[in-house]
Amino acid sequence: MFINGTWLERQDQFPVTNPANGELIAQVANGTREDAATAIAAAAAAFPAWSQTTSYERSALLYRAHQLMREQQEELARLMTREQGKPLAAARIEVAYGADFLLWFAEEAKRIYGETIPSARSNQRFLVQHRPVGVVGAVTPWNYPVSMITRKVAPALAAGCTVVLKPAEATPLTAMALFRIFAAAGAPAGCVNLVTAAEPAPIGEEFCTNPLVRKLTFTGSTAVGKQLATLAAPQLKRVSMELGGHAPFIVFADADPVHAAKGAALVKFLNTGQACICPNRIYVHRSILEPFVQTLLDRITAMRAGNGLDQGVQVGPLVNQAALDKVDAQVRDAVDRGASLLCGGHRLTDRGLDQGTFYAPTLLTGVRPEMLIYREETFGPVAAVIPFDDRDDIIAMANDTDYGLAAYVYTRDLKRALRSFEQLQFGMVGINDINPTSAAAPFGGIKLSGLGREGARLGLEEYLDVRLAGITI
Repeated sequence: MFINGTWLERQDQFPVTNPANGELIAQVANGTREDAATAIAAAAAAFPAWSQTTSYERSALLYRAHQLMREQQEELARLMTREQGKPLAAARIEVAYGADFLLWFAEEAKRIYGETIPSARSNQRFLVQHRPVGVVGAVTPWNYPVSMITRKVAPALAAGCTVVLKPAEATPLTAMALFRIFAAAGAPAGCVNLVTAAEPAPIGEEFCTNPLVRKLTFTGSTAVGKQLATLAAPQLKRVSMELGGHAPFIVFADADPVHAAKGAALVKFLNTGQACICPNRIYVHRSILEPFVQTLLDRITAMRAGNGLDQGVQVGPLVNQAALDKVDAQVRDAVDRGASLLCGGHRLTDRGLDQGTFYAPTLLTGVRPEMLIYREETFGPVAAVIPFDDRDDIIAMANDTDYGLAAYVYTRDLKRALRSFEQLQFGMVGINDINPTSAAAPFGGIKLSGLGREGARLGLEEYLDVRLAGITI
């Protein structure tokens, strides 16, 4: 653990294993709630000095961290692949994406503007400033173990906040590597703190109930997000949540079915389907269903699963056995209820893959609302195709979920594209675009997909309080 500028060991440790082959990679300190409280106290002690630094000083730290992260891109990517399982090419992309947040917020740190407001009184002036909220408790997930950290830590530091981070128990090693970078970049003692733990609940409870923590930022499941928000509510703590998704992918009749299918294959199997923006329900107009499905089938059957460090691998393992069981249960339920299984639908055990948690890239057609996969987030390599006709209200079908993170629309009709964007109840909509994300763009959802935004100018505002001064002259 990294607390108050010092790396700490513990006799109590927990294992970190490679999900591709079960290999033990390392033993990591198993932090306690008391460790979290110590880290919070260190962050609170460091906050007054850090919050008084100039925006240029905070910017310079983030620029140095960005440079170090890019220099260490290959080492970070290889570590991530071993620890999390994603193919090395995807890991390299994530490191670059994660570094982008350091660069973006290094620039935004110098753009925390205030304002003056006219008063009805001639001898009065109103002055508005934006000040850092204080100590931030951050909880990050295993599926994007680098970029989810920089997406939280970078704006917090840019705003003048100090941070205590609890990384996912499956991926603490990449978090440790990033905190070495923050330290090397010159982060003062106590500004960034890292508490690793096998059991996340006590750390999260400390974040929510410790009055020194004024802001909680969490990325993970909706169920856990609800629990944390409930715990934080008595203190009226600032909370931002990036939670689950159930993204629709709509292909209208005027779209190019081959182009749309290629896009669907890329985003559906992104990170082996373990991304909150992966489409769960792929709606295709019946008039172009056949070429779409054939193209998607060709793409899926050509995908190679395996250890992410092996050449040519496009699909890595699922994070653990529970994830594999959940995916298989959804597929079995869909088939039992009448869906057609065109490929996949089973655990992969050949070529030594039995040592890991691999599930075959899968394509289902004829999926209907009564099936589990239609209602529940899959978080795995399964594409579920649902045909629709002109008489169907496809927007209502797409909105028929409690989630509201991402949605996708393929059409050549500008009017239809804009109306879909306005009517779809999702925080982000990709129109003929499978990657509507960037450090410069606000990321986040509505409904049960979360609160607040990450990235962009809005991502910095999550860590700032608005202060007003009324001045009589």
